[in-house]
Order: sequence, then structure tokens, then C-alpha cells
Amino acid sequence: MKNKNPIDNLLGNAQVSRRRFLQGTTLAGASMAVGGSLLSGNVLAEPVPRRGGHLKAGLAGGSTSDSLDPTTFSDTFMISVGFSIRDNLTELGQDNTVKPALAESWEAEPGAAKWTFKLRQGVQFSNGKPFGAEDVIGSINAHRGADSKSGAKALVEGIKNISADGDHTVVFELTSGNADFPYILTDYHLNVGPVVDGKPDWLSGAGTGLYLLEAFEPGVRAVLKRNPNAWQTEFGFFDSAEFIAISDDSARQSALLTGEVDVINRVDTKTVHLMKRRSGIRILDVPSRTHYSMPMFSDMAPYNDPNVRLALKHAIDRQEFLDKVLHGYGQIGNDHPLGPAFRYHAADIPQREYDPEKAKFYLRKAGQEGLTVNYHCADGAYAGAVDGGVLFQENASKAGIKVNVVKEPNDGYWSNVWLKKSFVASNWGSRPVEDMILSLAYLSDAKWNEGHFKDQQLDQLIIAARSELDESRRREMYRDVQLIIRDQGGSIIPAFANLIQGLSEKVSTTGQIGGGWDMDGGHFLKRWWQS
Repeated sequence: MKNKNPIDNLLGNAQVSRRRFLQGTTLAGASMAVGGSLLSGNVLAEPVPRRGGHLKAGLAGGSTSDSLDPTTFSDTFMISVGFSIRDNLTELGQDNTVKPALAESWEAEPGAAKWTFKLRQGVQFSNGKPFGAEDVIGSINAHRGADSKSGAKALVEGIKNISADGDHTVVFELTSGNADFPYILTDYHLNVGPVVDGKPDWLSGAGTGLYLLEAFEPGVRAVLKRNPNAWQTEFGFFDSAEFIAISDDSARQSALLTGEVDVINRVDTKTVHLMKRRSGIRILDVPSRTHYSMPMFSDMAPYNDPNVRLALKHAIDRQEFLDKVLHGYGQIGNDHPLGPAFRYHAADIPQREYDPEKAKFYLRKAGQEGLTVNYHCADGAYAGAVDGGVLFQENASKAGIKVNVVKEPNDGYWSNVWLKKSFVASNWGSRPVEDMILSLAYLSDAKWNEGHFKDQQLDQLIIAARSELDESRRREMYRDVQLIIRDQGGSIIPAFANLIQGLSEKVSTTGQIGGGWDMDGGHFLKRWWQS
């Protein structure tokens, strides 16, 4: 029988002191340093980087609605562009701990509600404007306020005031303490741009990053060249690069196999084993906090009944999802976002199992025997999302639930389906600390509360845990958070996924790969080089 998949045809050919905390290391820092080995994928002997060459990257996560405005960033293509042409105050390193970037150092007052950041001097934007405190203040303020539509709005709402103490010192006053605040500032939305009249000039593409933006076609490509005046000297090895948006998994892998591109993200787990056997191709398999979710609008019938939500949560076989959709490249989820790689993961919470009879019990409680739901998905959400939908359909049928799998177009999925349809496939990139993912997606007023789950007790716990410096008390709070989301929340979370990237042997990497997002946390152009 003729192979219908062109990819198959191609592959057939082959603990921290308080003083240290206040001087720039957060309470999360110690665990992140230890946990770096868990989240760092392949740890190899350190090769010696060399400069030169042109890199072509085929990336999933691009869209025709893309913009250079980082308040709109949501996926790998624009995250990678942003981190290439701009910098944040802090950066998540390859060991998954917070590092200095445009801020040389920082310290907090007791209680962690006031933070002072010392900025680098002598830094210029690519348009010639000197970098200073006004740029930081204007850039962060762009995400704040009642009218903000930024994906990072929930992260910065805890900021009460930002002020300058001279040209190169910025002071953040928070509404309450936040032990992880320097980690928050690594978020990919929080790029610093040149400020004019108090507003950042995002659309010009000017930045302080290692690369200059030469051309940009939304949903198509971005062309970059190395910034000769960049303040960083230890990174940025390629002379130039081109990012090409390729949403289709088969097309993206074909492009790598035929040499059209040098690196790709999100290798399809169905073909990883074959890609590994192909000469000239290297696979980076990086454990992470990335998770796949199936959010349902818990304020809309039938999902507004908690018994229906519990029925659906018992109607999916997580082990089968891991085996057949992720092909073993990940870990089973338990319907909350704080997986085993997080510091405060509550391993003692019982794992929810596939149980069609229990699902039927909850349906009877809800008066919803014979329930029919529409589940919207596309492989643009994540590789294998449609297969996951079909698997869920088969699992749920044994509980008397009819799942109509609605296959949506890959292009525009995140703008037209996610947050628009009432039950969808979704994925969340890795966040370094618990508060980031919880603030982004689980606070009642979070812009990206994809399950529409609103709970006052949950909100209070998330906010209180930010400023709690007692280790045992903080752990207890986060355990309660996990229980509430698991048992009452509006999302099924079947699995945590490894990040799988494909590279030509012509591309070299350091011995440690960041697990904060795919493509080395979005910093691959800065950190990788031509072999």
C-alpha cells in the first residue's frame, strides 16, 4: 500500500538564605538550580561556539495576525523574534534560573513588596536611542491598566507603582510581596522597547537585542542580522537568520529533512523515532513544564455543572493519551497545571484515573445521561491534538458521552478558536514558577482564563502564596490550589509534554537546553551556532 504521509516516505530513507534572596536570588532559585537537570534535556560536553553563517528555522506558532507588539505575543514564532531583537530586565537561563539581562542586579526590601533594579549603562537601542529607566517604565506600563489587552496583564497587575531613581535605577512597588518577582520579568511579553512620549515604539522593531530585524511578514517570515552594537558579547553567533512560519507538521519536518531549513520546533511525536535514525539530523528532547489542556467554559451549559466537568475528567485515559498522542514523550497530568517539575508540586494528591463508570455516576448526578459535546481541535494547537480528540471520543463513548471532534484550520487557531469556542484543545508553554501560570490562566480576571473558572478562594490562595516566605506554609497553599483546580476547575489536563526540536547536524548547541519554552526558551538564535 502506498504511504500517504510524505514524511514517512522521506524517513523511510533513513534552599536559599534571606540575605541572598534579597540580593537577587528568589526563593525559587535554589530549587530551579537543582531542577535544572530535570528541565535541561540533553546534557553534553560543552563544545566551543564559533561565529558566522546563516540559520534558517521552520517554526510552528506563526499567524497572519502576528504583530511586533509583544502585548500580543502568544506562540513560538513571535516569542523567538522578540527575544532576538529585544531584551527583558531579566532572562531565564539555560539552567532555568533567573539571570541578569538589561538589569545588572536587583534586591528586595523585607517582605518582597519593593524591588530595586540597577540597569546596565552604555546600552543603546538599534535606532540609536540610549537605553534608560524611562524605557523600562514605559514598556512595563504598556501591559498595565484597565484598558490593557496584554497577555501579561495578570502578571503585572500586582505592580502598584514603577519609578525611576536616576537614569539607571528602577523601583517597583507591589501591592503585596512577591518572592518570585524577578522570574515574572522574564516573561516573553515583557520585552523592553524604546519609549517615545511615555509609549514604547513597538512597531519599528527597534530593540537592544543581539539581532536586528531586516524584514517581517506576519505569518510568513522574519529576516534578521546580527547587531554589531549589541551590549551582549557572549552570545549571538550567527551572522544572519530567517524564521519561516510553517504550521503543518509534515511540511515542517519535510523542510528539515530536505535541507530547506536547519532547525524546527515541535517534531511530531509519531515520527521522532524515525527522525532519530536519519543521518544528519539530531533530536533535542527536553523535559519541561509545558502541558496540554482541554478547557471548557465552566460558565456555559453544560460545563457550568461541576458534575459534568468531573464526568469529562473521568472519561479520558491519560496513560493512553501519553502513549498514543505523545508516544511516551512526557508525563501524565492530573487536571492542574503544577506538574512534577514544579517546586511545589503536590505528589501526594491521588492521580485521577480513567473510570467510565464514575463518569456515568457524575452524569446521572447532573441529569445529563447521553451527553453530547463538541470538541474543537487542530494540530496547530499542538502536534497530535486531533489524534488526541479522536482518542478522547473513543474513551468517552464508554461512559455514554458522545464527543463530536470538530477539526479546525491550523492557521488562525489561536485567534479564532481558542478562547472563542466552549471546549477546545490548548497547550501552555513552560513557566518557571507557579505564580506565573496561575496568574495568567487561573485567576478569575485573567485574560487567558481559558476555562472561565472563577473561584474567590482560589484567587485568595494564589495571591497570598506570592508573598508567603515561610516554606511550609507556601507549600500548603499551593497544594490547596492544585486540589481546587483539579476537582472544580474547567480544564482537563491529561499530560505534560517534552519539548522536541529537530536540528541539522550543521547546527551546534550548548550542553544544556532551556526548558522554559521550546527552541531553548525562545532564545535559540542567540545561543546556537553553525557547526
